[in-house]
Amino acid sequence: MLLGLATFATVLVASTKLTNPLDTNDPSGTLSTFSTAGGIDLANPFFQNLGTNGRSCGTCHVASDAMTVTPPDLQARFNSSNGTDPIFRPVDGANCPSADVSTIQAKQAAYSLLLNKGLIRISLPMPAGAAFTITQIQDPYACPQTTTTQPALYRRPLPATNLDFLSAVMWDGRETVKNSSGTIDLNASLTHQATDATLNHAQAAAGPTSQQLAQIVAFETALYTAQSQDENAGNLVAQGAYGGPVNLSKQPFYIGINDSLGGDPTGAKFNPNAFTIYNSWADLNSQPNRQAVARGEALFNSLPIPITNVGGLNDALGVAVINGNCTTCHDSPNVGNHSFSVPLNIGTTAYPPVPALDISGLPIYTVQCSDGTLVQVTDIGRAMISGKCADIGKVKGPILRGLAGRAPYFHNGAAATLNDVVDFYNERFNLNLTSQQKSDLVAFLQTL
Repeated sequence: MLLGLATFATVLVASTKLTNPLDTNDPSGTLSTFSTAGGIDLANPFFQNLGTNGRSCGTCHVASDAMTVTPPDLQARFNSSNGTDPIFRPVDGANCPSADVSTIQAKQAAYSLLLNKGLIRISLPMPAGAAFTITQIQDPYACPQTTTTQPALYRRPLPATNLDFLSAVMWDGRETVKNSSGTIDLNASLTHQATDATLNHAQAAAGPTSQQLAQIVAFETALYTAQSQDENAGNLVAQGAYGGPVNLSKQPFYIGINDSLGGDPTGAKFNPNAFTIYNSWADLNSQPNRQAVARGEALFNSLPIPITNVGGLNDALGVAVINGNCTTCHDSPNVGNHSFSVPLNIGTTAYPPVPALDISGLPIYTVQCSDGTLVQVTDIGRAMISGKCADIGKVKGPILRGLAGRAPYFHNGAAATLNDVVDFYNERFNLNLTSQQKSDLVAFLQTL
């Protein structure tokens, strides 16, 4: 079902390339993926089985799912293949790699996190010299491979699109290769990631060739995905708006651009008005749906947020309360990720969770730091790479474009809808949002 295989006959334009941009339906309109290389080429090694279990990069990165995977697509693939689609492999698709998958019913139970939340199991060893230990695991699967020295972390596959805007690769940044200036070397990072994915997720005996890796990275970095049509607001490039993937592909970006922590290498000051896509819709009094999107964009830029207890911000700056807004963290213009690599702990890994989040099915880890501090989390985050207690629960923020096509949200799929995302922030930071403000924010986010 890569890219929605049932639609291939209608979208092929020549040889192995699909129409450009490739339009697919999502819950709130039309999602579009545009390639600056002239189209999605199915002959690219991205779509080839380079391992031993039938998987390709495209198994977990589907254009109709904003280049990730979503539960409705996964459930359809399970049902149509009786659970034999390549994504359903115990190595990381199952809640536990030794789970019973002998029957359809057993498979449904074994792959429940993948089917219901689109989560892949990531197992990482405790880093050498770590300043913390795992003292207890509450594992709903009693998985023998999930241990205090090799915990299991369940995460959403990140979109393999809009990659030119990345400041770190993977939720915990583990695939990020830095250049001499200390910032990301994108080509090297994606090459490293593609190698590791082939060896581990595809269970290959050897990594891809240098030519295959170059082709995969070139394919990925040419892709841009964004919403192009909204069921309420209509065409997202109408009346002076700048939605859609073609406009996104022209968006300027460099590491540190508009960095809210003062890291812009040009010396430019932070501008909280990071999103300007729908400025032209602000005064469309006769078109309330488009006006709602513009109001949501304005709220995203300017809504006052008292930022407290965010690991990587408040502690790093030594400030108990930072008077910020959404773009304090989502600062890259018209893209919405952090323009510099700053993993943060906003509370999506914490146990107990904020009520808006659903963490059912996730193990709970009790972690003790070398200073005696005890915390409980569902994901140890960046600390599994750095070994630092201060990094427990930290993950990077994803690029926001194409949100409508890739629910559920956050690294662990704990927010089923964009409404849940807004509710999380409302509860987490005591924002006291009105119903209208919530509705406007969702109207904006689903047009990205």
